[in-house]
Amino acid sequence: MNERGEAMRLPNEPDVPAQINILPMIDVVFAILTFFILSSLFLSRTEGLPVNLPKAATAKLQSQQSKVVVTINRQGQLSFNRKSITLTQLEPAIRSLATSTALMVVINADEKVEHGLVIAVMDRVRRVPGAKLAIATQRPK
Repeated sequence: MNERGEAMRLPNEPDVPAQINILPMIDVVFAILTFFILSSLFLSRTEGLPVNLPKAATAKLQSQQSKVVVTINRQGQLSFNRKSITLTQLEPAIRSLATSTALMVVINADEKVEHGLVIAVMDRVRRVPGAKLAIATQRPK
């Protein structure tokens, strides 16, 4: 140090101003942003196959421990907990899961499905003692 309190420089040392390189910081920010976007996609819980649910302003959220999902897609094909099933196989499949506790059966029916098919599925579910029935809807926007 000299008498003015400045650091002494060697005679052949170049005068380089201090720099902050922000490129690595941008990479880290984008990596964190990607992580949060991807993790938020897995937070939404889909329990059935993708269908266009009918809209109902009075829809209520059901909370039930044991729940199974019956999905009816636009073509009228049935799925029971994401596995393809026929209408005649539906009642025995629900009976096999219905124990002493109440079993909630949620019907995810596409809004374009024929009304008669939905009623037939509801009838099969109601034949099982201890099975409660719920119909999935979405709130209008």
